Amino acid sequence: MKHHKERVAVAMSGGVDSSTVAAWLLEQGYEVIGLNMQLWDHAQTGISGGRTCCASDDLHDARRVAERLGIPFYVVNLEDPFRSAVVDDFIAAYAAGQTPNPCVRCNQVVKFSHLLAKAKALDATALATGHYAVLRRTASGHHELWRGVDPAKDQSYFLFATPLEQLPFLRFPLGPLTKEQTRGLAQKFGLHNATKRESQDLCFVPDGDYRAFFSRHAPTLVTSGEIVDQEGRPLGQHHGIGCYTIGQRHGLGIAAPRPLFVVSIDAARNRIIVGPVESLYKDRLEVIHANWLARYPWEGPHPVGARIRYAATPQPVTVEPMDDHHRVKVRFKQPQRAITPGQACVFYVGDQVIGGGWIL
Repeated sequence: MKHHKERVAVAMSGGVDSSTVAAWLLEQGYEVIGLNMQLWDHAQTGISGGRTCCASDDLHDARRVAERLGIPFYVVNLEDPFRSAVVDDFIAAYAAGQTPNPCVRCNQVVKFSHLLAKAKALDATALATGHYAVLRRTASGHHELWRGVDPAKDQSYFLFATPLEQLPFLRFPLGPLTKEQTRGLAQKFGLHNATKRESQDLCFVPDGDYRAFFSRHAPTLVTSGEIVDQEGRPLGQHHGIGCYTIGQRHGLGIAAPRPLFVVSIDAARNRIIVGPVESLYKDRLEVIHANWLARYPWEGPHPVGARIRYAATPQPVTVEPMDDHHRVKVRFKQPQRAITPGQACVFYVGDQVIGGGWIL
């Protein structure tokens, strides 16, 4: 009986990371197919290019790498699910006075759902991406998500919402590598984008101009309103709640005897509330829509580490799941600065991701 190579689909964005994954898997003997997600029509924004993962230049780069490697390459149109699950959610969160994390939503709802389904339809046994995270299979057959080896590039925070049952079908080959090692591999494989700069902006806001995006897609979020202190006294005017986030100091345009920061956003009254820096520190939060990637090792409060933003170091907390574990009370050992509704709070035991949820 003829032995067939294992077929792996690679989510190819056009960046150096996913391009290296495709070349590396091919070198290891896998049958590789490239998939590029078409997520957003940049013609509707009047913008092209930009430092994003899905601008037209990136599609060209991804296709060029696939041609060099001699692998099949498909562009998968996911604009409709991306618009409804990611962009509309992004707008709705800002309209509720929150600061969302669309990259987590995209991984959860688009990449590891729709794109994974496309990979399976093409008879691939797995979907590989350029994320810096580590997947481990335990002796008992369970799959676990761990932090990437490179602390400067670890992207496990963005993956907490991945459904547990999908982990066996995913591959993150770059998890054990540093970014420098990845670029070294890219040069070894002769990839033209080996020195390509990092993606920075949201793919649907490629120039980072949130005001222009909201002006086009959600004008109420750039409607001016009052800036008030914590007692409700007017201090000035803001440019629309879509332009502000918790902890922000610059761009308020108000004079005060000491620095003032955005401490909360009252979306219902179109108000920005400001206060002194000490008002930003809180020692507890609640998360909703929790997703667990490990078996619950506790009943009642349990000590773990938590990150409330991507760049943060995990902080000691106690977590107490409620409501069938989908809602969680979190208490920090030390008060944290600028806990922001709508952002992800991700839980770790050591370097293992055990779950997370959305800050309420």
